[in-house]
Amino acid sequence: MFDLLQYGFMQRALIAGIIIGILCPLIGIFVVLRRMSLIGDSLAHVALSGVAAGLLAGVYPLSTALLFSVSAALAIEKLRKSYEDFAELAIAIILSLGISIAVVLISFAKSLNVDLMSYLFGSIITVSKTDVYMVIGLGLVIVIFVKLFYKELLFITFDEEAAKIAGIPIKTINFLFIVLVAMTITVSMRIVGILLVSSMMVMPVATSLQIARSFKQAIFLSVIFAEISVVLGIFISYYLEIASGGTIVLFSVLMLILTIVLKNLILKIKLKKNLNRT
Repeated sequence: MFDLLQYGFMQRALIAGIIIGILCPLIGIFVVLRRMSLIGDSLAHVALSGVAAGLLAGVYPLSTALLFSVSAALAIEKLRKSYEDFAELAIAIILSLGISIAVVLISFAKSLNVDLMSYLFGSIITVSKTDVYMVIGLGLVIVIFVKLFYKELLFITFDEEAAKIAGIPIKTINFLFIVLVAMTITVSMRIVGILLVSSMMVMPVATSLQIARSFKQAIFLSVIFAEISVVLGIFISYYLEIASGGTIVLFSVLMLILTIVLKNLILKIKLKKNLNRT
């Protein structure tokens, strides 16, 4: 099994995948707890427009995807202020805009369909050195930001009004956070795929929340679940010659189901023991 590591593309895929396995749940837990889970889908569709634009223009697709997704993230933050009572409308508006632009750009060149497949569903074979460098670079930025502003992000996540009263620069933190979400989606799409990248931000977090007893434990467990999914998904996708993104997310879903089943089983056993004692 480990003989595969002699291949350059597998080495690149694993390096990128392991970093993504840290970034997605690290950002995803704040996204989930702030009830913004759908923002991943919205920015992913905009990123698809960026990929299509990059392929048409003959430039590095991830750079244009990053530009498009960051711009969309800022637009969502701006629209949220215009629809304070219906904040989810901002996400829906940008999602509609993103997918419509993508469809129009793709229709200009049918030859893009082949190249877009690897971005849509993820591909371990097509991960280049440039992709790895971008994942590492943006990954460091994301980790450093979370490390520096961990307390502020935690405060805002659980009580934004109290954080505002406490003097935390909410607008600035939210602005930077939404940009980080866009960056996470951009760097993850090469392995997980545009259509499934938001699932990678949500599923490991959903699994960890079932059993975690603290916020830090939830982060730790979500990263562990994500890494298991990524590593197994990459190896299985290679052997079965299937899309890596779908395989990784399927493992994430499987772990969530197993966690829920085992948790309920343990609770039933404990309940039965308590009843027998009484």
